[in-house]
Amino acid sequence: MEKATFAAGCFWGVEDAFRRVDGVVDTRVGYAGGETENPTYEAVCRNDTGHAETVEITYDPEVISYEELLEILWGVHDPTQVDRQGPDMGTQYRSVVFVHNAEQEAVARRSVERLDSSGRFDRRIATQIVKAPEFYAAEDYHQQYYEKRFG
Repeated sequence: MEKATFAAGCFWGVEDAFRRVDGVVDTRVGYAGGETENPTYEAVCRNDTGHAETVEITYDPEVISYEELLEILWGVHDPTQVDRQGPDMGTQYRSVVFVHNAEQEAVARRSVERLDSSGRFDRRIATQIVKAPEFYAAEDYHQQYYEKRFG
């Protein structure tokens, strides 16, 4: 099993999209990319921590590739937006691919280049590609939020 870690706006919908994918073994929502240890949802929402709402995906690379996960990521949010997705604004909603190794970084950079040159978006891709920092799991009530709320 391997990990993929993405920030793409509010983590509830992003997690729900990935949980439906064959080869995704598990997901956790949480916070990454900030300065505060063990941040809370309230502190992240106040933009006090520097963290982004993030989804950590455990996947089976024999079933789905990292590149395929990136393609799903590009479809579940607007990667041209800076510090916002839809009505949600703030750095906690920024678009980030947190890479776990050099291979993921290379695949992510190639994917962004292809997406930029595809003409799919009118603006350039704003998604950051950075080394995966420590991931802090969000509070239990955020985990699988859509499944709990809407079945």
